[in-house]
Amino acid sequence: MTSTRNSPAVSVHYDRAGTSTQSNELGMRTMQERAYQKRGEQYLLIKSPPASGKSRALMFIALDKLHNQGLKQAIVVVPEKSIGSSFHNEPLSSFGFWADWQVEPRWNLCDAPGTDGGIVNGKTNGKVKAVEKFLASDDRILVCTHATFRFAIDQFGIEAFDDRLIAVDEFHHVSANPDNKLGDHIRQLMARDKTHLVAMTGSYFRGDAEAVLHPDDEQRFATSTYTYYEQLNGYDHLKQLDLGYYFYSGSYTDAIVDVLDPNEKTIVHIPNVNSRESTKDKIREVEHIIEELGEWQGTDPDTGFQLVQTPDGKTLKIADLVDDDPSKRDKVTAALKDSRYKNDRDRVDIIIALGMAKEGFDWIWCEHALTIGYRASLTEIVQIIGRATRDAPGKTRARFTNLIAEPDASEETVTEAVNDTLKAIAASLLMEQVLAPKFEFRPKRSDNQPTDGLDYGEDGYQPGKNNVGVNRETGQIEIEIKGLKTPKSDEAQRICQQDLLELVAAVAQDKPSLENGVFNEEIVPEEITQVRVGKIVQQKYPDLEKEDAEAVRQHAIAAMNLLQQGKRTLQEPGGTYTVNPGSADTTLQTEMPATLAGMDGNDRPGFALQTETEPAPNTALIDGVRQFVLSVTELDMDLIDRINPFSEAYAILSKTMSEERLKQIAEVIAAKRVHLDLEDARTLAKRAMEFKRERGRSPSITAADPWERRMAEGVAFLQRKVKEERSGE
Repeated sequence: MTSTRNSPAVSVHYDRAGTSTQSNELGMRTMQERAYQKRGEQYLLIKSPPASGKSRALMFIALDKLHNQGLKQAIVVVPEKSIGSSFHNEPLSSFGFWADWQVEPRWNLCDAPGTDGGIVNGKTNGKVKAVEKFLASDDRILVCTHATFRFAIDQFGIEAFDDRLIAVDEFHHVSANPDNKLGDHIRQLMARDKTHLVAMTGSYFRGDAEAVLHPDDEQRFATSTYTYYEQLNGYDHLKQLDLGYYFYSGSYTDAIVDVLDPNEKTIVHIPNVNSRESTKDKIREVEHIIEELGEWQGTDPDTGFQLVQTPDGKTLKIADLVDDDPSKRDKVTAALKDSRYKNDRDRVDIIIALGMAKEGFDWIWCEHALTIGYRASLTEIVQIIGRATRDAPGKTRARFTNLIAEPDASEETVTEAVNDTLKAIAASLLMEQVLAPKFEFRPKRSDNQPTDGLDYGEDGYQPGKNNVGVNRETGQIEIEIKGLKTPKSDEAQRICQQDLLELVAAVAQDKPSLENGVFNEEIVPEEITQVRVGKIVQQKYPDLEKEDAEAVRQHAIAAMNLLQQGKRTLQEPGGTYTVNPGSADTTLQTEMPATLAGMDGNDRPGFALQTETEPAPNTALIDGVRQFVLSVTELDMDLIDRINPFSEAYAILSKTMSEERLKQIAEVIAAKRVHLDLEDARTLAKRAMEFKRERGRSPSITAADPWERRMAEGVAFLQRKVKEERSGE
């Protein structure tokens, strides 16, 4: 067996320019200065990686809004109490700014004892009551959790927050799904249009394929983006980031020694107890890791850290965040948070966690984020990677390792899935959305002729069948269905264009539909597709006219059928994607029961009942990548370099991702969005040639200047067309 401990799967090299930590005359880093330039915007979205300074950027912006833009108060909301410490007092004037960030201790509710609930024993929770007192006070800044903020809005109404700044940290917790309370409150605030919003996130995407914002809401936000590459390229010390996927057979506790280097500062995330990799005994798993590292020497009485002596005589200090015993965990957590030791590299060597030490966890010395078990959530993966990408003296390399049970699939299939995953991660580090593209439905023409403006692909238009085309002007995927009703009103058209996935989710969560669709074998499909779905549409959109409500219902049924088809195609090797012929009210209805279940039901297509004698296949990696596969597979990038032996299985290693490769990825993604008339593209390409002669370089498709970007888009469009023509030869 060949050791792969020092073999990177993705290696990103940086110049260490130091610009990430350098400050201007106001004490702002590059990222903070960029965001501050847009401080006058009512709705501002800051997309920037962990440790880039989003918290302080918010402080600068909030102080300007309070002092110069006439807002009464600023309310900062964070997902969990531990992150509230990021917004403690900061003497910004000592760095050159004209004011200090000061939060009265009683108004940082993350530091207050008690729960964040709403009504407790029939009375308003103390923290929610504190929000009410703050709103009536002359004080300017409050910090609380997402939960406290949600309950406060439920209790006091949207109008209570007029003329105030609401700053939402970790904004990816918001979802366009109507069942997401925080997202619903954000939409209400924007509809009232009397507050300012600053949204901050290091991962503007979610792990559940839900959109963060409605497209029309997102368009109202000004955006300040600062990518992982910009951040890391400007560091003083960190110059290399490695990402690797390592597969093993047997138990991970036997393979972990090959990827866990005791000389690296490491955060180990053991697998969820419901995952394939888990042994179902988390305490024993921690003990086994400790045994693999060396001989246990006892527990430090001051910190609660486990002391382990390695074979070479080094004593490791290991923080165990897995043990649920409050007396033990509280001591360890307090020792890790102690600000006096933030810059002490020798404070701790390894942290072992289960659900902790991810989002917002700040340990600058972490060199290795070792995660056991596949994480289907791209958000979680990027957050974990962020634990290792802090800059610190002497820390020149950081890495993320995912140790996964060998999937029950061919090596070729796994390699493709890893390549798609690496593409998705790379796109995410560039703050690009990588989830599945949207689609729209349109009625098939009554004369059975092709629709003007649609490209139907190599096979062309197929008379008598439903067809899939791409709108030449917008690049939107459009699916023609015979007999589909057309929405008439602007609101019905908006619903069909933007809300279909939310409507599908609402149907899937409808208890009568779920019970009938899954468990009642004698149910008539029309009872679900027409009666129940019709009622859900009526409940969600009561103001729609009858004809528009029927059009929305048919579009929702079509969307459900399409999603089921896509799911089945991905599950069938060699399957081809098709859209069933027939009307939205006949053949499309037959798929409804299985679709509603959100799973494959017994005796229904695609079902495979797992019994104790038939262990469930380990396909988490393959299944997980499907949520974004429709987008990333379109990115023509091969990041796989070679496959090495590892722990009786293999490790998939990727090509080195240099500065130039990251730039290429950004350009490939940007080029995919470009849709031009061929003549316009040629004109732009000629202008691009003049640009290159004048400036000695080609225009960049990621340039800030819109004209330079447009010229580059023309070149990219022509290059893509040439490549498509060659591939079709």
